[in-house]
Amino acid sequence: MKPYPVRRFAIVMALGIVVAAYGGDGGTANETDDGSTSATAAGEAEITDEAVEQSAAADAVTITIESWRSDDAAIWDEQIIPAFEAQFPHIDVAFTPTAPIGYDAALDARLAAGTAGDVIACRPFDASLALFERGDLASLIDLPGMENFNPVAKIAWSTDDGSTPFCVPVASVIHGFIYNKTVFDELGLVEPRTEEEFFELLGAISDDGSYVPLSMGTADRWEAATMGFENIGPNYWKGEEGRRALIGGTAKLTDRAYVDTLATLQRWSEYLADGASALTYADAQQLFTLGGAAVYPAGSWEIAGFNAESDFELGAFPPPPRAGQDTCYLSDHTDIGLGLNAASGAPEAARTFLAWVASSEFARVLVNALPGFFSLQDSPVASADLLAQEFSSWRDDCESTIRISSHMLSRGEPRLEDELRAVSVGVLTGGMDPVDGARRLGAALDAWHTPAG
Repeated sequence: MKPYPVRRFAIVMALGIVVAAYGGDGGTANETDDGSTSATAAGEAEITDEAVEQSAAADAVTITIESWRSDDAAIWDEQIIPAFEAQFPHIDVAFTPTAPIGYDAALDARLAAGTAGDVIACRPFDASLALFERGDLASLIDLPGMENFNPVAKIAWSTDDGSTPFCVPVASVIHGFIYNKTVFDELGLVEPRTEEEFFELLGAISDDGSYVPLSMGTADRWEAATMGFENIGPNYWKGEEGRRALIGGTAKLTDRAYVDTLATLQRWSEYLADGASALTYADAQQLFTLGGAAVYPAGSWEIAGFNAESDFELGAFPPPPRAGQDTCYLSDHTDIGLGLNAASGAPEAARTFLAWVASSEFARVLVNALPGFFSLQDSPVASADLLAQEFSSWRDDCESTIRISSHMLSRGEPRLEDELRAVSVGVLTGGMDPVDGARRLGAALDAWHTPAG
């Protein structure tokens, strides 16, 4: 039993146990002025704290959360879950993450075997829609708290017609670059305002030779697409305009915007660490937090971990547009939701947890426990973290969009997300020409995608 106040329902349940134990057949429960409960039965039996605790323990239930955010385990265990369990002491919550690279396959296997957790961390759009359509996620149309989200926030975890939500929207993340301010001060560097200045910056770091200019590897593959291609690309395809044009069929992945994105990504290769093709996501994180690299292509999701692991001041800048570009574009991605496993063994407890996730209290806990994850609820919640504030401030100047591979364009085979990973790795490691990479992307999408019109 956790050391939290026993709620009233547990006390009422304890009454029945105590009355039965004393053989009472007409006992009554009375609530006193101070909120305590007393029982009158044969022999004036009194409910003890021990009886209450035994009753609550007998009624306790444990639910588990599936997630790819293994970096956040300590924060869930030490801050988010205790905030929930303080209100609902009869529900124990276990956060059981899987490393990001293996999450989807591992989750599919556990769902098929009937061993998946009660609450499922949901990817946005197509991946979670597929889980709902095959019956792995339950409808949340009647979940209390869903009224706290507008249709734009819910669209990433609803059916195409918007009628049925199947995950609670949790947070968005913003792409950009995090840098070591100590290194910048030492080398006399300033944040780049244009893409040309960005490469001048990387060149200066490379010429000095003391630090790796860009800390990113390609061993886990997804980083090249997510932290590379999807990070800088919106400035080329004009954010939502380009993304919707791909869905509608008025643009192709062989267009100049996508070739140029791959060509720019290819230029990164000379600024990565030696042996970057063998560098994992965790390796690149460590290289940066230990002070061996100056710039980390990433996003706001790294803030909490980098705050904890680095002993230098952190700065951040958005993906720089090309010189003369009037509008900047930002990947402000609806990143994570939480849904109910349709085969959960404790569905009511899981729904109680998800209703709390939909509450303003959870939003406040999340934003301050995990700076860099921005609440999707209608009522804004400000983060106290200065770096998180820096990321969110870019919304004032740039137009927001989401990752192009997430919505509608990864529903068929081959999946655009998988192809983006392969092509992005290919151009970064020198094995693929940007034009050939764009042709591969275009052919993969054309193989199955019917434009929405």
